[in-house]
Amino acid sequence: MGEMIQAIGTWSHASAAILFAMLALWQTGRSRGGIQRRLLALAFALTALWALAVAWAGGEAVAARFAEAGRNIAWLSMMLALLTRGGAEGRRPGVMTLYAVLMAVIVGQAAVDILPMQLALETPSATTHLLISLLLRMMVAIGALVLVHNLYTAAAPEARWGIRLPMICLAAMWAYDLNLFTVAYLGRAWPQELVAVRGVVMTLLVPLFGMASWRNVKWKMRLSRAVAFQSLSLVAIGGYFVFMVIAAQAVQLIGGRYFGLAQVTVIAGLTAIALLLMPSARLRAWLRVTVAKHFFQHRYDYRLEWMRFTGTLGVPGVDAAPLDVRVVQAVADITESPGGLLLLPADGGGLCAGSRWNWTTLDPPAQAAGPAFARHCEETGRIIELEPMRRGAKGAFLNEAAIVPEWILAEPRAWAAVPLVHIERLVGVVLLERPLVDRVLDWEDFDLLRVAGRQVASYIAEARGQEALSDAKRFDEFNRRFAFVVHDIKNLVSQLSLVARNAVRHADKPDFRADMIATLQDSVSKMNELLARLSQHNTARPEEPRLVALRTLADTVANAKRRQHPVQVHGSSDVVARADPARLEQALGHLVQNAIDASPANRAVTLRIDRAGGEARIEVLDDGAGMSAEFIRTRLFKPFASTKDGGFGVGAFEARSLVAAMGGRLEVESREREGSRFAIILPIADDARIPEPEDRMRA
Repeated sequence: MGEMIQAIGTWSHASAAILFAMLALWQTGRSRGGIQRRLLALAFALTALWALAVAWAGGEAVAARFAEAGRNIAWLSMMLALLTRGGAEGRRPGVMTLYAVLMAVIVGQAAVDILPMQLALETPSATTHLLISLLLRMMVAIGALVLVHNLYTAAAPEARWGIRLPMICLAAMWAYDLNLFTVAYLGRAWPQELVAVRGVVMTLLVPLFGMASWRNVKWKMRLSRAVAFQSLSLVAIGGYFVFMVIAAQAVQLIGGRYFGLAQVTVIAGLTAIALLLMPSARLRAWLRVTVAKHFFQHRYDYRLEWMRFTGTLGVPGVDAAPLDVRVVQAVADITESPGGLLLLPADGGGLCAGSRWNWTTLDPPAQAAGPAFARHCEETGRIIELEPMRRGAKGAFLNEAAIVPEWILAEPRAWAAVPLVHIERLVGVVLLERPLVDRVLDWEDFDLLRVAGRQVASYIAEARGQEALSDAKRFDEFNRRFAFVVHDIKNLVSQLSLVARNAVRHADKPDFRADMIATLQDSVSKMNELLARLSQHNTARPEEPRLVALRTLADTVANAKRRQHPVQVHGSSDVVARADPARLEQALGHLVQNAIDASPANRAVTLRIDRAGGEARIEVLDDGAGMSAEFIRTRLFKPFASTKDGGFGVGAFEARSLVAAMGGRLEVESREREGSRFAIILPIADDARIPEPEDRMRA
């Protein structure tokens, strides 16, 4: 039986040697193919030499082992040549390193195989030498299989049919080798049956190699990010497996009588380390950055990035996050940032804090950035990198550092600011949190973030346009319904006027009739006044801003409101601002009425007039229910949003619109259950004199 197995092994390897030699001669005689043809011929020749060495001296002979190392190096060189034909991506240093490391292992294996020739090893040492040699061969087989997988999956889909057969042959060759070496390692001896069948397998692979070499195609290789990452994962798994086996074997050699316990400890420790590191978000982030840096010409796979980006922005359904939150997430995902904050344009030209994604520890001020910062973002659209400013700004960074808000520079997690510009108009700025693996932004980051910022800005502008259109439609509906109300009031006024005239004409009891007439006439007067104000509000044009004494105007509003609630006025009478008196009185009336509605009956509403710098202020303070920061940011100044039962939610919206039309702004501070403060801020007029009544009459 043993002689038969030996005969099969000898003749099968001899047959394989003859057939591979014929393939080598055929490839050498071909006139086309260049370096690829020559490498293929060399691989066939060295495979034939290896098979001949096994047939002549046996698989355990040193000559056969050396020939096997040469065969493996030749085939790896052939695969590397195919990969480098794919262009610049195939020549990245990281990919070259994988091949170089595997070839170095093959050289190390050959060096280990020389030891029996140099040293007279005793039986225990010879067994150890065999196990080390088998471990190195297992590493070569695992690495070669990983690279075969990498090469096939890296090929363009239309070119895979051309390399499918050679990749199948190489995979079969190294897969059989891996099984052979594993069985030999576990049995601590070469299994003669598997060694013999190895020649049969190689002989059967010759027709497939011949068919593959007959095809003369220009293989186009393209390295895929997902494929490279998967292959790198396979390398890590194979390396981890081999390292565990080597560590266990080393412990056995030096562990003495406690080697069993030591083996269990080492393997358990390695397993625990793997379980701790594999789920780590920081490790995964580091691995992604390292792979992108060393294995690819470009940091980003732009097709996948754009699909993910548009998918995040366009998530449908009622359960999707608001658009402002999705905007931050879409931009942050590009750079692996764990969170971000959206800064939105505010009154006065600055920026205020908007929605955020994941960054819950950040506490920005109400006025997040000044007009200079917003203007710089709008005019340049430049991505602002913050870390160089913290290290000591120079050159262009020095000018930007002067306008970046201090709270942003003081926040160590703040990493970069991405302007969102739509048709030369700033619609927001996304402040990105520092990634888990810190790095410096490069030109690819800047280009991609700039394009993403403009795309995001268009989404926000479209959403704002849709909101404005919706508000306009609701205003139209409100005006239509309100026109019916006005019509009914007008009819009521006409009826009451007729009743009043008839009562005067037909009164029998003078005292009773006189009281009734006075009451009816007062009602008619109030309704006519209401109609007059509504008519003026709907048709009259705003007056040009002129000098207004704010204390006098505040007293007028307070006197009108004191009939229903206590109102106090504090402040100097010499504070003069430029405004439209009628519109300003209307806006202040809205704010005072809102304060009255929110306040307890026994707590007065306070009006305070003062000046600050070049601005005049009228503050309306109450001790009422107050409002949440979320309500102020998202709903306070939107029409039809109100915290009052039955309220239209138009007062605050109209007050801010009236103040803005006069060149001023409206600020608000509020805390729930503590009260609110609204401040109308207008341009001051210190150097002007308020016209006296006779001056106005003379004019």
